[in-house]
Amino acid sequence: MSLRNLAYGVADPGDGATVVVRVGDRVLPMIDAVREHASLAALVDGVNLDPLLAAGPPAWRELRARLAEHLADRPDGQAMTHVDDVVMLLPFTVGDYVDFYSSLHHATNLGRIFRPDAEPLLPSWRHLPMGYHGRSGTVAVSGTPVRRPCGIVADGESVRRAPTAALDIELEVGFVVGPGNRPGEPISPDDADRHVFGVVLVNDWSARDIQAFEYQPLGPFLGKSFLTTISAWVVPLEALTPHLVDPPVQEPEPDPTLRATRPWALALELEVLLNGTSICRTSFHDLYWTFAQQLAHLTSNGATTGPGDLFASGTVSGPEPGQYGSLIELTWRGRDPVTLDDGTLRTWLEDGDVVELRGWCGDGDERIDLGPAVGSVLPAMELAG
Repeated sequence: MSLRNLAYGVADPGDGATVVVRVGDRVLPMIDAVREHASLAALVDGVNLDPLLAAGPPAWRELRARLAEHLADRPDGQAMTHVDDVVMLLPFTVGDYVDFYSSLHHATNLGRIFRPDAEPLLPSWRHLPMGYHGRSGTVAVSGTPVRRPCGIVADGESVRRAPTAALDIELEVGFVVGPGNRPGEPISPDDADRHVFGVVLVNDWSARDIQAFEYQPLGPFLGKSFLTTISAWVVPLEALTPHLVDPPVQEPEPDPTLRATRPWALALELEVLLNGTSICRTSFHDLYWTFAQQLAHLTSNGATTGPGDLFASGTVSGPEPGQYGSLIELTWRGRDPVTLDDGTLRTWLEDGDVVELRGWCGDGDERIDLGPAVGSVLPAMELAG
């Protein structure tokens, strides 16, 4: 058991929500480890991680040290509950949600799909981390089913409301904000670890046909707002610090507000399983815009962030087909179906399909798992009338 691999969450063992730390396949109520430390106990003796997020880095570091100390003094698994015997809940209150578009390979692929006779990247893409504001109220914990959404779609000359026929996934990494900034005071990229508490996996489910008809001129709306899945476990950024690496070289050099001197890329391996078949293996380390730059850009106009805000990377794709983090890329908008292990084909998700995202840093005893982000597809509700 590595005490570096400690993730935080909220579990219900049957008698209500409890803030817990995960140790291997066991969970421990955090209050059991810090009951004698009043200031820390006040942060974790509640129903979610919200007070801890607001407390800031000194409290985060002290808590982690106390947890490691407590766990080092007890036999593995003693008086702990198996993770399969608890129900995992949304770990924090999502205050605001922003989704970025920061993978060079993903943006290039979509440009080639939608604009095959033009330059795939928009002129602004290499100058700033693009993003849109999503809907925090439909961010849900891993295991929450995704109901196939209905919306206005165009089919030839017909424009009608219908269940999406192009339900897709987006493999993403999310960052949970702790203390925010004051109005008018942007966050520097090199101060990211003063504001980012931890990391989760994100599946930004997308209805591509609804999105295609609505997104011009104001961008994604109902094609993405119906559900966003996050993993139940928040891995503190402190645990991932040994896996921070230099990012790709950016050309042209970004605006001064986006320049950093510290390594903010994360050597994180990612995988997507569809009905148990691995359909994507890729890495997060070569994401063009780092999470530190995303946070800096988000606040560069004076906008504020606060405890529980969530911002996601955008779909993570690598340079090769097996590294594409969405079905629209893997199937090239339906042209090349994916073959699953049972021999069935997929262009888009079908009712009953189960999607699982996985992410990890390192290997062996030092491997740090982010915990899965899982969702199963339910049929659309019957259309009114």
